[in-house]
Amino acid sequence: MAKSKFDTNPLDPEFPEKVREAQTNALPKNDFRTAEFPRESVTEEETRKFNNQDFNSYQSPFNGQNVPVNYQTAPLYDNMNRSSSRKVDKIGLPENVLTALPYIPWFVGLIAGLIILFIVPKSEAKVRFHAAQGLAAHIGILIVGAILSGLGNIVDFASIGSGIFHVVTMVMLIIFAVKAWQGKPVHIESVDDLTEWLEEKIQPKQ
Repeated sequence: MAKSKFDTNPLDPEFPEKVREAQTNALPKNDFRTAEFPRESVTEEETRKFNNQDFNSYQSPFNGQNVPVNYQTAPLYDNMNRSSSRKVDKIGLPENVLTALPYIPWFVGLIAGLIILFIVPKSEAKVRFHAAQGLAAHIGILIVGAILSGLGNIVDFASIGSGIFHVVTMVMLIIFAVKAWQGKPVHIESVDDLTEWLEEKIQPKQ
């Protein structure tokens, strides 16, 4: 009986050698060599190393944003709140006086705020802001005072509260006037909306 090519004897001691020889003969022969990576170019320059002096020379003039390190900008609120004795056009009074007048109690500030808003041009933003804010503060005080006075006719305790309210608001207005005259920031958050409305609606007369 003829032997098939699959008829192998796994116990044959020469079996591994025969398999290895068969695999070797199965690979095609060629004259190609394994590709080699190109060698490092001899003309390649080394990476430059900075010493401390060179590094500081690049770092010191700029701060990462093309802005000189020693350059300092004055905050906007400093310019807005800085006291100034410059005389304002069309009125002839110093700026710090005009910013303080609207906060004076006893209706003086209310009338001064109205006059300033009607006369001072829009370019005088600081003066107009304090005029509108002082006027808004006076209007708010009048409204609250009227409510407390009306309640005072009904409840005795409300009349006492009305007196205390008028004393406290008078002291606060005087403090605001002094701070505005000195150029310090004065911000009455409770009347922000009314301040903006007054400054926008009351246009200066040409």
